[in-house]
Amino acid sequence: MVQHFIQQMQSEFEMSLIGELTYFLGLLVKQMKDTIFMSQGKYVKNIVKKFGMDNGGHKRTPAVTHLKLTNDESGISVDQSMYRSMIGSLLYLTASSENSELMGYCDAGWAGSADDRKRTSGGCSFLGNNLASWFNKKQNCVSLPTAKAEYIAAGTCCSQLVWMKQMLKEYNVEQDVLTLYCDNLSAINISKNPIQ
Repeated sequence: MVQHFIQQMQSEFEMSLIGELTYFLGLLVKQMKDTIFMSQGKYVKNIVKKFGMDNGGHKRTPAVTHLKLTNDESGISVDQSMYRSMIGSLLYLTASSENSELMGYCDAGWAGSADDRKRTSGGCSFLGNNLASWFNKKQNCVSLPTAKAEYIAAGTCCSQLVWMKQMLKEYNVEQDVLTLYCDNLSAINISKNPIQ
């Protein structure tokens, strides 16, 4: 039966048999008597080496948490293709999760921009355990109460989740419930009020 399948495939496609599968699309495949073991360890080592981080030390938090960033007019531009390649490699690495639940997290910071003291909104969306999108930007409007700033951040994140839900629907991946996590009780109460 296997030989018949091989002959059919070779008659339709140009192919050759090079033996047992061991490595495919970043997955190391080890076939045993009763199981197949797959690992992305080799892929991880390759991307760490590719981006020059193989001699780097390990940090629990890669940046200080209390630092306020400001505009650096004389700074060196970031290589966008290198940055996108890094992010793409990491997204491919984490795209092997079975869970496909869509959820988001949002937050707002008080006067987060040190240059003009505007509030900043931030959020991220996960598809299962995988980070699918994220944002961090200054809010367009000035809002004094914290609840309003948090509500604006939640609205932005919610819009992103609804858009992602629609995109997934086009790929026949249905999302029954969208979960959005917000750490401000007043913003949560505003969102529950149908009059607002």
